[in-house]
Amino acid sequence: VQLQASGGGLAQAGGSLRLACAASGRSFDTYVMGWFRQAPGKQREFVGNIGFSGTTYYADSVKGRFTISRDNAKDTVYLQMNSLRPEDTAVYYCAVGNRYLSGSSYNKDRAYDFWGQGTQVTVSS
Repeated sequence: VQLQASGGGLAQAGGSLRLACAASGRSFDTYVMGWFRQAPGKQREFVGNIGFSGTTYYADSVKGRFTISRDNAKDTVYLQMNSLRPEDTAVYYCAVGNRYLSGSSYNKDRAYDFWGQGTQVTVSS
């Protein structure tokens, strides 16, 4: 089972990038899928997640700028990032929600498994 994140790169402040997370080895179409990020010297933090029905939750820091979607037929989850800021610079990871995911843990990395290798996003000012 693998998650492959892609689409990262360099963007200017105010620009956009679209990340993709492709699953292989099994289907996760009935699972919650999450996006996290980790900036240099900082802990990994929750960006947002999407349920199997398409319900989404976002961190306050990205709400209104980032959008998560999924294509279950392709076993792929997307993170559309608009109005990028230098503070969005980080390695972005996708992961699958596990049995510990709940209303109180949805934004905790312990509630997710099968972390992909991450993709670097760098936003210049």
